[in-house]
Amino acid sequence: MARLSFRGGIHPYDGKELSKNKPIMSVMPKGDLVYPLSQHIGAPAKPIVEKGERVLTGQKIAEAGGFVSAPIYATVSGTVKSIEPRRVVTGDNVMSIILENDGLYEEVEYPKVKPLEEMTNEEILECIKEAGIVGMGGAGFPTHVKLSPKEPDKIDYVIVNCAECEPYLTSDYRRMIEEPEKLIKGLKVSLQLFANARGILAVEDNKPDCIEILKKLTKDEPRISVKALRTKYPQGAERQIIYAVTGRAINSTMLPADAGCVVNNVDTVVAIYHAIYEGKPLMNRIVTVTGDAVADPRNFNVRIGTNYHELIAEAGGFIKEPVKIISGGPMMGFGIFDLDVPTTKTASALLCLTQDDVSRMEPGPCINCGRCVEACPSRLVPNMLATYAEHYDEEEFLSHEGLECVECGCCSFVCPAKRSLTQSIKSMRKIQLAKKKK
Repeated sequence: MARLSFRGGIHPYDGKELSKNKPIMSVMPKGDLVYPLSQHIGAPAKPIVEKGERVLTGQKIAEAGGFVSAPIYATVSGTVKSIEPRRVVTGDNVMSIILENDGLYEEVEYPKVKPLEEMTNEEILECIKEAGIVGMGGAGFPTHVKLSPKEPDKIDYVIVNCAECEPYLTSDYRRMIEEPEKLIKGLKVSLQLFANARGILAVEDNKPDCIEILKKLTKDEPRISVKALRTKYPQGAERQIIYAVTGRAINSTMLPADAGCVVNNVDTVVAIYHAIYEGKPLMNRIVTVTGDAVADPRNFNVRIGTNYHELIAEAGGFIKEPVKIISGGPMMGFGIFDLDVPTTKTASALLCLTQDDVSRMEPGPCINCGRCVEACPSRLVPNMLATYAEHYDEEEFLSHEGLECVECGCCSFVCPAKRSLTQSIKSMRKIQLAKKKK
């Protein structure tokens, strides 16, 4: 099987051996559950419960605040303690519903489901919307919106991003190993929405066991194929995975649908399965808790709203006090200063490290070696863009396509001068995107 890829990229230490060979462990939350009302791109959800009200597991506690929004469901039974601002992993205070867990885990009666073959496209989309499903790879874009392009007949490919190229993360790997049938059935749901599309399970070739399992399960599925991708970061980035499997390119002004593609990550597709086949809303996700500071790194099946302190305790605590804690992976995640925050729909990983290599680096002057240009998957000139950003030269930054940066971190990783190229570019992009919104 040919290994598909893109130009540029890097090969960092992946750290996946810490957690990849341990089965997923379910975690039952012990303390209060916190549900931020902004867990997705778009309008925040609106609370539909009040302080003192008792709710059941699977009960809707906040409704979508608009078309680009998503409802939120209780993941335990208990009593609403308050609705107030609480800190999230980004450090922001976000209005949240705080639920006191009664430890009974009493559930609502989920709606009866129709066979997929008997459902209309409108019914499928409404079910996904009501389930509160969003992109669980990190972006948090409401899935029902992504699955509602203007011209569904022009969608040629429904791609499941099984690459998991970010170092240390193994949650998608464990899903594919332990629950591949759910992944395939979830993909079939999306394919029913797009009559002309083919389904592609795109997996990096450092997961040969996943490729073998998925190929075996799809050998009699004419509309589904398994594609092996060359192991390289950022193979799982949306633009890169689309180019790798279809040869089609998109830029910052385009959506995947403009190239005839829809891309969802593994956990999102499994959530679609639970909504359509079981009538259950999005209440759980897989979170990788790993790093050399963690006693027992592994993947946890987590009820959304669970405190990060509880996940660390389930992982055996720290064998050594971490110097750096990252929400997500080391390349595109961000450092956090407090573990007293809840897991959300987009919480993919918690990485705890005993060394902070980045803070020890002393940046020097650019030596014009060109390594950042070779590594950039967007074919940009990062050293120039960073210089423009540092000097606040907006005109040159934009004229040299600074908005095309995907903020993957490849340029900073390879820079021998240890310049914070990605951070400088990212800061300028944020300013320019805010101006465009205005």
